[in-house]
Amino acid sequence: MEKIISKECVKCGKTFDFNKDIMTCDVCGIEGILDFNYDYDFTRDNYLKEVESSSRKDLFRFNVLLPVADTSSYTRTIVGPSPVIKSQRLSDHIGIKPIMIKDDGRLPTSSYKDRASALAISDAKHKGINLICAASTGNAAASIAGLTAPEGIQSVIFVPGSAPAAKLAQLGTYGAKVFTVDGSYDDAFTLSLQAAEMFNWYLRSTAVNPVLSEGKKTGAFELVHQLNYKNIPEVVFVSVGDGCIIGGLAKGFLDLYRSGIISTLPRVIGVQSEGSSVIHDAFHSGSENIVIKSPWTRADSISVAFPRDYIKAIRNVKSCDGTYITVSDSEIFNASFLLGSKEGIFAEPAAATSLAGVIKALEKGIISKSTDTAIFITGNGLKDVSGSSMSAPKPTQLPKSETSLKTLKNIFPLPG
Repeated sequence: MEKIISKECVKCGKTFDFNKDIMTCDVCGIEGILDFNYDYDFTRDNYLKEVESSSRKDLFRFNVLLPVADTSSYTRTIVGPSPVIKSQRLSDHIGIKPIMIKDDGRLPTSSYKDRASALAISDAKHKGINLICAASTGNAAASIAGLTAPEGIQSVIFVPGSAPAAKLAQLGTYGAKVFTVDGSYDDAFTLSLQAAEMFNWYLRSTAVNPVLSEGKKTGAFELVHQLNYKNIPEVVFVSVGDGCIIGGLAKGFLDLYRSGIISTLPRVIGVQSEGSSVIHDAFHSGSENIVIKSPWTRADSISVAFPRDYIKAIRNVKSCDGTYITVSDSEIFNASFLLGSKEGIFAEPAAATSLAGVIKALEKGIISKSTDTAIFITGNGLKDVSGSSMSAPKPTQLPKSETSLKTLKNIFPLPG
């Protein structure tokens, strides 16, 4: 019995043998993104047994619900688990039941994208491919560069010219061949597709390569495992740009539910910036058709004009009885400051967007103060220091004299 039944086009429904080496539907083309169909009777009988007996404690322990060929293709880099933090101080400040924070800013290259990259590298190793290319605003690029380095696999990266310097620094240090593209993320994405086809490179793009979306499911698997398969949050918030993370994350919860591993399905709520809300707008129009719009958000990791993985992002969220909301950039910056000042979590703007969504959902009555809530932090603030510290108070300058102590006494009165 095979754990995977087939690969299916999300656009037209055509199915393919799961062993067929094809990334997108041969009828629908680049928009015909494929999805893996599992035998849920098989996963029901084998998932927990394999998780508990696995010698790996990272995301590969969940291989019963992953398209992983064999253990010899596992990455050398250990990806996961990231911690789950129950935040009392932050929750008290907001006025809500303690929030569970899944901080993927602590993964090897400091972002959620490591989950997808680990699966891509495993697939490339199994196929004997030693060059992987990607387009990214920075996090996916840093992830594939960092995780390929120990494998001796070359990474070729295309990034938009607006990518933050810290992310570019990571790429160069990991030994990637980096090309900055005079244009947007969408321009870099198009170039990566053309280059991969021309040179026959392995393509690390969640919106094209279906293996990547499967890696992004593992955040759901890991959270549920860390909660001992009980007390599952009622609602999970995650920031959304291209739609890749939320589509995969929601599929992860759905896979566990359909396998009978969990008895309740959390609502997955996607949070977009008001300046980059294409998937939000399509979801609330009741359609799976998107209207491309030029983005204008400071949260660079979710600044996308044409979200490539929009079908999975819309469909899987609907299947989880979830929804989408938008927040302003100022609300994002405020959330970043709250995460840092209340919980010591330094989140890049795109990652803090999930917390901004919780605050907005509470205001709008989408959740209540007693709702069991979890958020995913998808990237560390060191990726974009200027954006992450936008709402942080500025340092107070002190003179080079004894008046410095007088100033301090005014701020911190002496006891008695």
